[in-house]
Amino acid sequence: MKLDPSAKIAPDVELAPDVEVGPGVIIDGPSRIGPGSRIQAHAYIGPHTTIGENNLIGFGAIIGHEPQDYAFKGEESYTLIGDHNLIREYVTIHRGTKPGSATRVGNHCFLMGLSHMAHNAVLGNHVIVVNGALVGGYVEVADRAFISANCLLHQFIRVGTLVMMRGGARASRDLPPYANIDDTHTVKGINLVGLRRAGFKADQIAPLRQAFRILFGRRTNLKQALEQVEAEVPLTPEVTHLLEFIRASKRGVAMGPKQARKDDEF
Repeated sequence: MKLDPSAKIAPDVELAPDVEVGPGVIIDGPSRIGPGSRIQAHAYIGPHTTIGENNLIGFGAIIGHEPQDYAFKGEESYTLIGDHNLIREYVTIHRGTKPGSATRVGNHCFLMGLSHMAHNAVLGNHVIVVNGALVGGYVEVADRAFISANCLLHQFIRVGTLVMMRGGARASRDLPPYANIDDTHTVKGINLVGLRRAGFKADQIAPLRQAFRILFGRRTNLKQALEQVEAEVPLTPEVTHLLEFIRASKRGVAMGPKQARKDDEF
């Protein structure tokens, strides 16, 4: 174990034998940090935080601090970080608001500098959150989503798997799986690059493109568009997942563009 002598670690913190803790780090307890993890200089780890294996907590990051929520009354709540995550400099991740609730980060995620995860947000696996992006309270981000720089995610929304948000985009509606998102929760097409990198084959992508053209190629009645997809498009597992995600929405779903652009991918 490599502990800088200037670090302040509460007596009820559990550190794996090979954890590295840099200068000026503060770790409040009870907390637990798993093997292979590194805590860089001046980071703060709050109480009731669990950090798994082989994580990097960057310079000045704040993990597990009290939520920025008037509803928080000081009760015990949690921050749960999985394995193999890169949490870079000055990232902030706040713990849950309600008693017994948690903010969660899965495995193999990359949170870049100055990004923020509010209370009770949940990231899946292999999620990338780029510099300055803000993930609001209770937001759920599915596996392999890509949240670009300075994006804004309103509280309670869902971000589907393999969503790509372009830089500066914002959303207060659910973002459907496999979509490119721009402007204000606007679907600009299907995330072809992300799908191909994730190993999707042509026979999986073609039905999705057909479904996207019907659902988002132009603004239309979404209920009728869903029925048209079911009638005309092969109901592959990916298309079925897309339809189920839309039907489960409580906040409404991102819309197609008002006018098509050359860079739309429908």
